Amino acid sequence: MEEINELLEIRRQKIDFWKNKGILPFGQRYEVTHTSQQIIEEFKEGSEEKVSCAGRLMAIREHGKSIFAHLKDAQGKIQIYAKKDILGNEGFSLFKELDMGDFIGVQGKVFKTYTGEITVLVEEFTFLAKSLRPLPKEWYGLRDIESRYRQRYVDLLVNEEVKDLFINRSKIIKGLKEFLDRQNFLEVETPMMQAIPGGAIAKPFVTHHNTLGIDLYLRIAPELYLKRLVVGGLERVYELNRNFRNEGISTRHNPEFTMLEVYQAYADYTDMMRLTEELLASVVQKLFGSLKITYRDNEIDFTPPWQRITVYEAISKYTGVEVTQLEDMRKILDVQEKSLTEILNHILDNKVEPNLIQPTFLMDYPTVLSPLARQKQNNPELVERFEFFIGGQELGNAYSELNDPIEQKKRFYEQNPDKIDEDYIEALEYGLPPCGGLGIGIDRLVMVLTNTTSIREVMLFPQLRPK
Repeated sequence: MEEINELLEIRRQKIDFWKNKGILPFGQRYEVTHTSQQIIEEFKEGSEEKVSCAGRLMAIREHGKSIFAHLKDAQGKIQIYAKKDILGNEGFSLFKELDMGDFIGVQGKVFKTYTGEITVLVEEFTFLAKSLRPLPKEWYGLRDIESRYRQRYVDLLVNEEVKDLFINRSKIIKGLKEFLDRQNFLEVETPMMQAIPGGAIAKPFVTHHNTLGIDLYLRIAPELYLKRLVVGGLERVYELNRNFRNEGISTRHNPEFTMLEVYQAYADYTDMMRLTEELLASVVQKLFGSLKITYRDNEIDFTPPWQRITVYEAISKYTGVEVTQLEDMRKILDVQEKSLTEILNHILDNKVEPNLIQPTFLMDYPTVLSPLARQKQNNPELVERFEFFIGGQELGNAYSELNDPIEQKKRFYEQNPDKIDEDYIEALEYGLPPCGGLGIGIDRLVMVLTNTTSIREVMLFPQLRPK
């Protein structure tokens, strides 16, 4: 710590050094003609063209009257070469005062060194911004994992694979949107603050609106508002945005997370299965050039059609006990203090889901678990709902939407008689066409597509306890 404080003090003193030279230590625009990637890609042997690039100084290596360094920008890095006989005594002396982490702009010709590295010869340089903290030499290993999340800006600077991960996250989201746009879905935005939290069963965050004098809730899901839009005639809509649930934190859960929700009129959950297969296959093919990827040492094949299996079939298969109804759960786990639905969830979590490695649709859930889904005509104890799993974890949820306002109000009442969204019931009374809905957890999807084991690795700023 004492060594760090000394380095900080030395760097702070350099602020006055630059000021005394008439040079601004912070904040100055700079005209960039080429990124590092463009310089490398467009290099031509013998060209006299000058380039202007800017970035953060990395890996400074001094050799008497010359200095090699790397300049890092958003595209990568380019080697630069400063010589005393080109910059002159004063210019070279100023260049030597630069520290790793400082931002500079450089102008000069491009050449290739005898080792074959494309390099910019520094004919002029401009000081752009001072770095007051030295970059860490090592930023990896479990001992630093929380520091990486707290100071993601440093993590991105020194761990190239982390930057690549978040670039891929952006490409995944872009790919999802492009596919849905091509299918004539309309991207919309719905309220983040809601008077009645709905669309899922979860504990919400509470806030207060001073002017209205009412408590509001950060949304746990956008579902009920999106279905209102289908009632209003927007027959294909989607929203990709944040949800908030005041619950636990783990490698698969964060209180603030990103969801994609899609609704399509005149469709049901079988249409949502096809949409899910085609959507994710499109994204995977575009990102990797293949429909096969590796996740946790397993080869995952996204080629449609995916496996389809009912909840009761899966439980029978993976426990060895034949079940055909909810009451059969006690044949597997007879714990009297737990309800049948609690036992069912325990069996699914521990006996079924770990086996669903390849993309799989787990279909036809008990009605009591799905208050917003339409019942199956041939068996009203089940609903037309699926969850899909990849690599042993759930990534999404979908169903044929319940569009009967009388039945919907009855289920809301059974769920919580004090929190019935009467406006949503009124919307259904105007008429919701047959409709399929789909929700995909973006953070978990990114985990799978980047072969990552913790949700915190794929979120730029995950929620952490205060220091």
